[in-house]
Amino acid sequence: MRIPSTNKSPVASIGVTGFWRSRYAMGLAVMGVVAGYFLVTEHLAHTLGALPYLLLAACPLMHLFMHHGHRGHVHPPGNGASATPPAKPREPS
Repeated sequence: MRIPSTNKSPVASIGVTGFWRSRYAMGLAVMGVVAGYFLVTEHLAHTLGALPYLLLAACPLMHLFMHHGHRGHVHPPGNGASATPPAKPREPS
C-alpha cells in the first residue's frame, strides 16, 4: 500500500514555529524599541555634542576606504582612453 505524498513538511504539521514568530520574540522586540527610545532621548545631548568630531573623524576614514589604501591609483586599461595619441597643435607659418 502506498502513502500519498503531501506538500506539508512534518514540522509544520506539528505546529512548531520559528523563534521570531513566538510571543517571546515579540516581547523582546518591544523591549528593544522601548530601550532604544530611552537611550536616544536621554543621550541626545551627548550625541549631538560629538557630531562635529564624528564628521572630522569621517574624513580620514573615507579617504582611506575610498582610495583603497593608496595602492597606486592605477586604472585598468580600456576605461575610455583612446589608443591613438592626441594630435599635436599646428605651428603657425
